Amino acid sequence: QVRLVESGGGLVQPGGSLRLSCAASGSRFSLDVMGWYRQAPGKERELVATILTGMGTIYADSVKGRFTISRDNAKSTVNLQMNSLKPEDTAVYYCNSVGNPQPWGQGTQVTVAS
Repeated sequence: QVRLVESGGGLVQPGGSLRLSCAASGSRFSLDVMGWYRQAPGKERELVATILTGMGTIYADSVKGRFTISRDNAKSTVNLQMNSLKPEDTAVYYCNSVGNPQPWGQGTQVTVAS
């Protein structure tokens, strides 16, 4: 199994930025399509950003143009740069393999409020 540890969340004002990081254990990290998910209170978990093994990226319409996902295979990390944050981005953010889901980490809380 892979252990996933997310960090970097916090409280930010609308229009602000945050950078989330996810550290993944396991030797097959570079083989996995990785994604950042989020779950807002009372809502289902949704996939917002995906990075392919070849570094291609896919974004949900709600975050396109504002969020950037990246990965460092040497360090087994995947990051999410979030700019122009909106109150509706408030959620707990998680990373996971998209094609081979592992046990979920604890997530990191992002709160966008003035």
